Amino acid sequence: MSFMDICVFGDSIGKGIIFQHETSRYKAIKMNVEKILGREGINIKNYSMFGCTVSKCLSVVKRHAVELIGYKNIFLEVGGNDCDFNWQEIADNPQKEHLPKTPIGEFRRLYGNLIEEICGNGGNPIMLNLPPLDPNRYFNWISKGLNKNNILKWLGDINMIYRWQEMYNVEVMLLATKMGVPIIDIRSAFLKYNTYNVFLCSDGIHPNNAGYELIYKTIGEQYRYQ
Repeated sequence: MSFMDICVFGDSIGKGIIFQHETSRYKAIKMNVEKILGREGINIKNYSMFGCTVSKCLSVVKRHAVELIGYKNIFLEVGGNDCDFNWQEIADNPQKEHLPKTPIGEFRRLYGNLIEEICGNGGNPIMLNLPPLDPNRYFNWISKGLNKNNILKWLGDINMIYRWQEMYNVEVMLLATKMGVPIIDIRSAFLKYNTYNVFLCSDGIHPNNAGYELIYKTIGEQYRYQ
């Protein structure tokens, strides 16, 4: 194997997906990751996929368990889909209780199982926390064609979207500490900017090209110490 064989399991952000406002379509970015990370001889095997939750990620890891020992490190990037809701159902019935795709207690348990699965197969996991979303853009995105007033009634206020995602980010940070897994803090790399949304696509949740470059640079800075 090459000097730096790494593996990635995650969702669309792990896959490098951006939203093209002009065409209203998603596509994968193309970047010279070796140059951004400041390393040569990097071989990346990426199993990330659009819409991946922690349960799906665990299934994919189990499917490739025998390969894990062959990689120097295994990057994990999940949570953004787990904290999401069925907005159509919320718009139709804002008075009812609605659960996210993965309730937070289940998210904690499954992410712990994910880490144990990797370690049990000789892999070395490194966790990434969640990049922040833009609540206003994301609200406009998820409420397209739906009853916005009903969704807002259920949320209480638009910023609840941000706070809810932040709870899952906290769970990721706490789990890393509890299980002794290195974590790369990409969220703070965004939040240190007053207008961090300049690094996000118009859907309010996917990083744009500049956002991904910021993520990779942050990985490069923090990964040297792993």
